[in-house]
Amino acid sequence: MNARGLLVAAPRSGSGKTTITLGLQRALVKRGLTVRGLKCGPDYIDPAFHAAATGAPSANLDSYAMPDTLLRQIAGAATQGADIVIAEGSMGLFDGVPGPEGHTGASADIAAFFGWPVLLVIDVSGQAQSAAAVALGCMRYDERIKVAGVILNKVASERHRRLACAGMARIGLPVLGALPREASLILPERHLGLVQAGETEDLHARLDALAEAVSAAVDLDAVIAAAGPTMLPAGSNAAPALPAPGQRIAIARDAAFSFVYPHVEAGWRAAGATLVAFSPLADEAPPEDCDACWLPGGYPELHAGRLAAASTFLSGLRSFAETRPVHGECGGYMVLGKSLIDADGVSHVMAGLLSVETSFAKRKMNLGYRRAVIEANGPLGKAGQALTGHEFHYATIVSQGDDASFAAVTDPHGSAPAPAGSRRGNVTGSFFHAIASLPAQV
Repeated sequence: MNARGLLVAAPRSGSGKTTITLGLQRALVKRGLTVRGLKCGPDYIDPAFHAAATGAPSANLDSYAMPDTLLRQIAGAATQGADIVIAEGSMGLFDGVPGPEGHTGASADIAAFFGWPVLLVIDVSGQAQSAAAVALGCMRYDERIKVAGVILNKVASERHRRLACAGMARIGLPVLGALPREASLILPERHLGLVQAGETEDLHARLDALAEAVSAAVDLDAVIAAAGPTMLPAGSNAAPALPAPGQRIAIARDAAFSFVYPHVEAGWRAAGATLVAFSPLADEAPPEDCDACWLPGGYPELHAGRLAAASTFLSGLRSFAETRPVHGECGGYMVLGKSLIDADGVSHVMAGLLSVETSFAKRKMNLGYRRAVIEANGPLGKAGQALTGHEFHYATIVSQGDDASFAAVTDPHGSAPAPAGSRRGNVTGSFFHAIASLPAQV
């Protein structure tokens, strides 16, 4: 039987979705429920927090970048054997990109696709009854979804709570909880979002504190009752999101390399591939018994000196690339390049397997969905294979070098195809994180 589900969403970013989602997940686990978390959109950090809060894997659901079969597969796996799914939205509830209805990347698409009611989180700082007007707009904006209740966040006083609740009563929206303005409930952040789960000090103590705060301020019984049946549309099972680049994949995994979509790894394993982790920061080379190497994104710019000094890693990577495919995404792409300039302006020699030179000293935000068509056969498919992906980084390219490009890339806003990434011999890389393969003519 599929678990019931609920989507925690908000009118805008910065409303407290993540902290309240984690608090709910952990609090329900402490009640003895089997809880699964899922994350709307392309964020690759939050699922690791969900996994820590629930003790079970989490994954992304993305209506723009994923075909319906993949969405069904991911949600179906999450709901099996669980009591409840507490999914987390991204940005504002209706924020997405141009696309067909139901495929814009908005969190509302996911709520509608699976029939999950929405639990709205509203930051009421600087307002009281007016928050109800915002909530009413969310209730009426999209007839596909149902807003089942609201949690008020950053409440300043008991009087403030009463006034905000009065507004919600006027529009007939149940208030399931009200959390005070409390700085200790905020998780630490850095330039790409939250500090990753594996690096957050006293993570489980923080999660327990969130659970305690949510349990004290939220009617958990009402939250459970608000969840609705998960609707899994009929259809065939999806193939792996991305083709496995090998049967034994050496995958870099440490504080510098950690941005991997859970559904990608799960798909590779389901296809029979074995993933073998190694740590460049510990000066480990890709294992010789592997037939492909994957360098994920992460924070190499924070560890550039250590990576440049990791001679065993760099020489082993160069040797590996002579006979087997190596692919780098975002941070991994930067490490495959000729050099990386850190935030202090110091240039560090990288692997030199690609000729790109990148800089974290010259920062510029690059953010958004990408659709790419691969230009030559490689680890992510044959020439002409189309991919969806997402780009989010502050690094800039100082010199592209003379390598061939990896793919021709467009965005959802009508941009002309442009060359992206690099390709030389067995080595490929790009700044975008691949999410799913698509038919070649998409």
